[in-house]
Amino acid sequence: MFEVKIYVSLKKGVADPQGATIKGALEALGYGGIEDVRMGKYIQIKINSSSKQDAEKKIKEMCEKLLVNPVIERYSYEISLPDRSP
Repeated sequence: MFEVKIYVSLKKGVADPQGATIKGALEALGYGGIEDVRMGKYIQIKINSSSKQDAEKKIKEMCEKLLVNPVIERYSYEISLPDRSP
């Protein structure tokens, strides 16, 4: 089994109204000096796969078919073995 962390964010140049709202709220709370806020998605998946390469192939397919809108979003991911420490 592999653990996958997928990070999805808007491409540069795409308007981010959620990020703008968060920026405004932070400034209203007194946090100055914030130049920009971009909102994204974080997805965790545990996947049974015969190899890391096979897991990577499946994750790419999942992202391209469902998890990411390639017109306005980009993604990156990390694949690792699960932590088995007690």
